[in-house]
Amino acid sequence: VQLVESGGGLVQPGGSLNVSCAVSGIIFSLYPMGWYRQAPGKQRNLIGSITSTGLATYIDVVKGRFTISRDNSKATVYLHMNNLKPEDTAVYYCALMDVGTNYWGRGTLVTVSS
Repeated sequence: VQLVESGGGLVQPGGSLNVSCAVSGIIFSLYPMGWYRQAPGKQRNLIGSITSTGLATYIDVVKGRFTISRDNSKATVYLHMNNLKPEDTAVYYCALMDVGTNYWGRGTLVTVSS
């Protein structure tokens, strides 16, 4: 199973950024997917997830600003981030959520700074 994130970068506060995660080596459409982030010096935390059928949930600090979507035909999950804040600066990871384990991408760095 391979997960590859792309789309990170530098963005100004209040800006938007889209991150994607392409999955291969597994039947993508059967599995829920999660987006995590790890800020410098902090642990990795789940910020949202999406079921195999497209129902997404979020933690409160990103709710209303971030949107998770998926395209099962492309085996890709997306993270759309709006109104970004400096505290959103982190390495963002996607994860395929299997029973008892996650498969991880290598992460992509998102830096929110003026």
